[in-house]
Amino acid sequence: MLGRTDMAAVSEDWFLRNGRGRRNGSRNIVSRIGRSRITGCGLTRGAQISGALLRERDKKGKWNGIPVLLQKLYENSHPNSDLSQCQSILKEISPLLSLEAMAFVTEERKGGQESTFPNTCIFDLFGGVDLLVEILMRPTLVTQKKKPKISDDLIKDCLSILYNTCICTEGVTKRLAERNDFVLLLFTLMTNKKTFLQTATLIEDILGVKKEMILLEEIPNLANLVSSFDQQQLANFCRILSVTISELETGSDDKHTLLAKNAQQKKNAGPSRAEMNQATLLNIPGFIERLCKLATRKVSETTGTSIFLQELEDWYTWLDNALVLDALMHMANEEADQSSTESSDESGLAMSPLRNRLPQSMKIMHEIMYKVEVLYVLCVLLMGRQRNQVHKMIAEYKLIPGLNNLFDTLIWRKHSTSNIVMHGHNQNCDCSPEISLKIQFLRLLQSFSDHHENKYLLLNSEELNELSAISLRANIPEVEAVVITDRSLVCDGKKGLLSRLLQVMKREPAESSFRFWQARAVESFLRGVTSYADQMFLLKRGLQEHILYCIIDSECKSRDVLQSYFDLLGELMKFNINAFKRFNKYVNTEEKFQIFLNQINSSLVDSNMFVRCIALSLDRFESQTDDVKVAEVLSECRLLSYMSRVTIRMSFLFRLINIIHVQTLTQENVSCLNTSLVILMLARRKGKLPFYLNKLREMEYSDKYPGFILNNFYSLLRFWQQHYLNKDKDSTCLENSSCITFSYWKETVSVLLSPDRTSPCAIVSYIDEAYMDIDKDFTEE
Repeated sequence: MLGRTDMAAVSEDWFLRNGRGRRNGSRNIVSRIGRSRITGCGLTRGAQISGALLRERDKKGKWNGIPVLLQKLYENSHPNSDLSQCQSILKEISPLLSLEAMAFVTEERKGGQESTFPNTCIFDLFGGVDLLVEILMRPTLVTQKKKPKISDDLIKDCLSILYNTCICTEGVTKRLAERNDFVLLLFTLMTNKKTFLQTATLIEDILGVKKEMILLEEIPNLANLVSSFDQQQLANFCRILSVTISELETGSDDKHTLLAKNAQQKKNAGPSRAEMNQATLLNIPGFIERLCKLATRKVSETTGTSIFLQELEDWYTWLDNALVLDALMHMANEEADQSSTESSDESGLAMSPLRNRLPQSMKIMHEIMYKVEVLYVLCVLLMGRQRNQVHKMIAEYKLIPGLNNLFDTLIWRKHSTSNIVMHGHNQNCDCSPEISLKIQFLRLLQSFSDHHENKYLLLNSEELNELSAISLRANIPEVEAVVITDRSLVCDGKKGLLSRLLQVMKREPAESSFRFWQARAVESFLRGVTSYADQMFLLKRGLQEHILYCIIDSECKSRDVLQSYFDLLGELMKFNINAFKRFNKYVNTEEKFQIFLNQINSSLVDSNMFVRCIALSLDRFESQTDDVKVAEVLSECRLLSYMSRVTIRMSFLFRLINIIHVQTLTQENVSCLNTSLVILMLARRKGKLPFYLNKLREMEYSDKYPGFILNNFYSLLRFWQQHYLNKDKDSTCLENSSCITFSYWKETVSVLLSPDRTSPCAIVSYIDEAYMDIDKDFTEE
């Protein structure tokens, strides 16, 4: 923050001597202040310039009297002043800036053409931002016991003007973000309900550009602050929390490689700031319980809509609340139309259909927007280091049954006819409130189910009994997690949350953006140790046929959706002979089968998990040929017959190794490396590993690239050792997905990497010395 200087005004003669005369005087003042802001020398704020000179230059510069008003504000905001005059001065400045902020939003909606906003620029250039920060910081800087009192209205005006300047003038938000003392002050201002909305909106913008994430534990009396919030304020606070508990995006694709991530983890051995903030939140008494209540409360239970609107009496300056803005603008337009055809009598407006609908519409939309924020925070916490602690709490507070009760009425309700959308977006945008709620809901289900025994809370008691009956009929042990599930915490009603999700999944239009998230959420329920009962539960509900229809009949084109379908299909069919039988029944023509194969081969990165499923299942079924049913399916299933051909397995292996390299490995494509390893582990079990390695060598020479594939595979396996043998790495997912012990994974990799050129199972034995390139190290930076 720039320090105060004496009020000795700079004479007009000085400017005329050092500038270009009266004609360019306005421009000279602006440029000099601008340079001084950069160098720290010379003029640092408009209050150092004489009032007479400012008034003279004001008209020519089209400054709308802002520098003069700022000078008056400076004179009335000394440490010993009572600040009573500041309010009226800010009332004059505020409309000038809010109109520009309105124009900013309007232009952004119309296509985002660039334009300048001179009022906010002039306000900042002449020291307005720094002055308002000084005024707000005043109570924290005074040492005497009796702190100066700043009225709520003055605080609101200061925050309102700062926010409008931030969204219109580049660089202001970043400057404010550098002031940790100011950011912490803003949190303390949130205890005041009258200024909460303005404070929260400004904090959110500031934290969004802050270079280093704030530590929540540094906020004074954080627990008391959170406990003081009502439910609506807590929901708004979640918008701020989302910035403080999520790992910052690196913004560059190469930074997302596993090499870069591993190198980063080595540099940052301790927990990240985001992880520390997550732990801080979990230590706040009652925090998770309140979030669960917020996420599951019904719309009819919400209160305070009228209070919310009253708080937004200056709604036109708080453009982030675009929902309010749009709704009021629609109402105003309708009232204007009616006033042209009806009498000016207020009874005509009272009958306005929109006016009658507005409160309930806004009530629902606000609840949806709040739930988006709350579900996001819960989702992030479910993926954090304290995952088990969070799981235990949200199960205890019945989050899942509560969401199940809201499913039809709020979460997956039919789209309303309202045109209300979030600021800067259209109705079909993934960021509109209703679509955002659905996506956050699906992400929460995915995080909740992923490799966790609590996933069975997504069912109701009857559905849990159905799982037990499936196990009993198949004469297999019942899954322990089903047995120990607390029936008082599961879903109630006719259907559980998983069954409801399957219903909407099957009704989803082909072009829907939800298909990806729906498939991911259901797939996460199947992840972990393969459960026959779980698979049959979903097969009985027609899930497999639905996926095959989407892949084959609708010929899905979206890579993301296709990948999610193949991953789900793999988990659904793995080791399940009934699933392969149903596959053959659906894919009953050569034409359908070729379409299916084309989808697999069009992008092996997307389909490799399904390829792994077929290879593993075929290997198991081949050891069960004494079972008549298995033998029958083996002989009839097109898919199993296709994979049983050595040339096909070799083709997949060759391509899987060829499409990945150490420097380009990511969390998404590392599965290709593991699938190639699965194929070779299955070959090793049967003593055919040398045959496969020799075939790879022959294929290299055939493609005129001797040594290329095997050298690449050698490097990939060296990286695999570094990545998966890390003591912090959880490798149980590899065991669960393959039913192959992790010790066999490690042993196979060691055998393949053996330096003994006489070993028939070592990669080096199949690379001619002229093409050997295995000692070349890969870069981790």
